[in-house]
Amino acid sequence: MPHLNLKPTHKVIKNFYQEITALSELNISTEGSVAPAFAKILQHCAGQCDLQLVEQYSLNRDGKHPIRTDGTLLDQFELRHGIWEAKDIQDNLAKEIQQKFKKGYPKDNILFQTPQRLILWQDGREVFNEDITSNPNLLIDGLNLFFGYNPPAYEQWQEAVLAFKDKVKEHGDALLKIIEQELKQNKKFIQAFESFTQLCQDAINPNLSLDAVKEMLIQHLLTERIFRTVFNNPDFINKNVIAREIEKVITALTSRSFSRHEFLKKLDRFYGAIETTAATIDDYAHKQDFLNAIYEKFFQGFAIKVADTHGIVYTPQPIVNFMVQSVEDILQKEFNSSLSQEGVRILDPFVGTGNFIVRIMRAISKFRLKNKYLNELHCNEVMLLPYYIASMNIEHAYYEITGQYEPFEGLCLVDTFQLAEKKQKTLFTTENTERVNRQKKAPIFVVIGNPPYNVGQVNENDNNKNRKYEVIDEWVRETYAKDSKATNKNALSDPYVKAICWASQRIGEEGIVAFVTNNGFLDSIAFDGMRKQLAQDFSKLYLLDLGGNVRKNPKLSGTTHNVFGIQVGVSINLLVKKSSETSSEIFYARLEEECRQAEKYHYLETKQQISQVEWETITPDKKNTWLTEGLHSEFENFMPLGTKEMKAAKTEIEGVIFKIFRLSGNLRGTSV
Repeated sequence: MPHLNLKPTHKVIKNFYQEITALSELNISTEGSVAPAFAKILQHCAGQCDLQLVEQYSLNRDGKHPIRTDGTLLDQFELRHGIWEAKDIQDNLAKEIQQKFKKGYPKDNILFQTPQRLILWQDGREVFNEDITSNPNLLIDGLNLFFGYNPPAYEQWQEAVLAFKDKVKEHGDALLKIIEQELKQNKKFIQAFESFTQLCQDAINPNLSLDAVKEMLIQHLLTERIFRTVFNNPDFINKNVIAREIEKVITALTSRSFSRHEFLKKLDRFYGAIETTAATIDDYAHKQDFLNAIYEKFFQGFAIKVADTHGIVYTPQPIVNFMVQSVEDILQKEFNSSLSQEGVRILDPFVGTGNFIVRIMRAISKFRLKNKYLNELHCNEVMLLPYYIASMNIEHAYYEITGQYEPFEGLCLVDTFQLAEKKQKTLFTTENTERVNRQKKAPIFVVIGNPPYNVGQVNENDNNKNRKYEVIDEWVRETYAKDSKATNKNALSDPYVKAICWASQRIGEEGIVAFVTNNGFLDSIAFDGMRKQLAQDFSKLYLLDLGGNVRKNPKLSGTTHNVFGIQVGVSINLLVKKSSETSSEIFYARLEEECRQAEKYHYLETKQQISQVEWETITPDKKNTWLTEGLHSEFENFMPLGTKEMKAAKTEIEGVIFKIFRLSGNLRGTSV
């Protein structure tokens, strides 16, 4: 049991009592006024215990309305360790507690608090009830009990984490050796592996390395049991069209001497800990978060190159909610339509683990959901494990809403960018190819999601380096690059730029593109042509800048200030195309530079959709600069250092300072 380093003389304790006293002298007693003082103590304690306090956290419950807590303690695996509920000074705390329990609030570890009293319930009973008005020692005692609580299942899980974090890597390496050995001796496996590799290269990437294919087999072997047990889906292999194909290769792998059962027995304790811990999670969405965390902490180590190339980042729920609700708002106001409307086909081209599609399903009328689910919801994923998780999540969400199981045939294992290419072979399986072909023929009205952002990768010699796409790369060259005045246009090769360009084409004459992306295109010089083209392509552009660019502002921290915990800035972009409108309007809003991650989530949850955001109308200048604050208009009258026209001219041109361009080291420079 952890013991907090906390004393009555510590600043965080003294500040709490000083703030409460100051509010009391002003006769201020509302929950919204007094709760922040206690939240600071909880944040301080959480940091000592490797936990995070997430304020205004929703507990979703299968088939029931979600519960909104004042604060929830979460660990790195998204497991819940405690709940905090704050009340007014004047509230009858005992009465309020009973009302909370009637609503379904859990009783495992929940702390009820007013400035005068703490009441703590653990394992279904009250364990602490003390007046803390002038006794900081009692306050500290209550906090120690609250933060020291650990469910038995979590203790088993934590032991397994310590024991098996390295073991899983060892077993992955051992499986790799077995695969490589069988590729030398097992004719049946050699044939199956070669056929499977060809399928992968046809469906995912023609340059996909053999190592990446081996990693797919290892990930399937190590995680297949988890999908069967954690998601309570014993027929996973038979139901999933891709898992079925991979199982054929695994069967060939085990045909000579390798025993799958005996090998995985060594990990029984680890799997058992996962299964026991998952059983304590009563909300399916939190099981998804839990499994995402397991994947990132343990299994992603077998696909480092793939992860680097594709820029794996899962989308936080507040962002997903805001984007889906904003799309619904735009559909109603701009098109007199909705997500439920027949004919509004929706595509998430980079579905990850399915967050956007699941949230969209919950926004669709139950009377329209079956038709949407069977015919008008589409999504793609290029990596195996997220594809598996998305399949599970989407199918379970449909079952949860309707009470009926239906396989989701709108999910394709395919590289979205490849779909723009003219020639394609069979994409993994007949069923997957049929799904892809149906999607290609569908008139998509809404494209929504989180495209990868990665202009390069760690090692340019990797076999999995970002592939070239003949058609999409040409689109980018003929639009965003052609209209750019920048000398260095390398940033335009970033996948998120290709995604926006592709989506602009995919929706045709009318529709909505809703992406959360790198925010570099908003103001970087290399994107001037892209900004010009976007203003031509779309009639309304809503750009919510969430900031968090650690590279530009080293005072920020990716883990505490960025919504994804990454180094580059992020923006939510909602782009509206209407055939009846020939001009464009650009709306921009930005959160404060110092806003922390939790504050940004809270902002999105409070605003809910774009109609609640205070927008600034942007008027681009003649250089297609959108964010002109701080720029001086007289700059245009200064003599330029050099121009492209001067560089291309055979004769000297007056009105510039430098007239000869040359390469200087690794930088492009000018000289007299």
